[in-house]
Amino acid sequence: MATKQGQTALITGASGGIGEAFARKLAGAGYDVVLVARSADKLQTLAQELATTYGVTALGLPYDLSAVDAPPKIYADLQAQAIPVDILINNAGYASYGKFHEADLSKELNMIQLNVTTLVDLTHRCLSDMVTRGRGRILNVASTASFQPGPLMAVYYASKAFVLSFSEAIANELEGTGVTITALCPGPTQSGFQARAAMEESKLVQRGLMDVETVVNIGYNGLMAGETVVIPGLYNKVGALAPRFLPRKLITRTVRTMQERNGQ
Repeated sequence: MATKQGQTALITGASGGIGEAFARKLAGAGYDVVLVARSADKLQTLAQELATTYGVTALGLPYDLSAVDAPPKIYADLQAQAIPVDILINNAGYASYGKFHEADLSKELNMIQLNVTTLVDLTHRCLSDMVTRGRGRILNVASTASFQPGPLMAVYYASKAFVLSFSEAIANELEGTGVTITALCPGPTQSGFQARAAMEESKLVQRGLMDVETVVNIGYNGLMAGETVVIPGLYNKVGALAPRFLPRKLITRTVRTMQERNGQ
């Protein structure tokens, strides 16, 4: 079996969007893949397709990654099958749209569990093994939302700010270990994310979406190059720099305007 030196990539949120595209990219590059998401049927179909198309081993693990016990169970499954994780793609996450005081609190707390706590948990478990082996790569999917506050999506923006800060700090700690960590910060992307967040009519989305394969190709290249922060697209790069030079209140008001639905 022609695999990438027998190395394995673990991808969360692999049943669609950026996660699925990363699964295809890594399998196409010769990595065995472990796919994690809630939908067992989608994972099985994708795993079979990747195994047949690329001649790699593809395993689907159906877990609800927002459950507190999901990361330790996933890690235990991998240990039981003697599967080391050489690349970890922390992609799973979601957003909600609307004013925070009107939001379903359980949904907001669940978002923090998935976007932040699960990511930290899986990173710690896999990272310890990587450092011991002296090699490994981690990619955390953050967002251009990481760079400023986000009215109407307050918790989501804050969760992605955490992912970026966390990733940059750990990247510094890992210097000289042979292990790298990359924060991928895409802007609005054609991934199905907007539909789940019920924000298809926001001005930000109406402005246009980047192709998911383009985002993943840029992210993959950055990951392999050991880059700490990767921002796909010139417009997104400029937008990420703006908060460094403009007043915070102005940035927040501008984001609010972009987040509002057309006609508001």
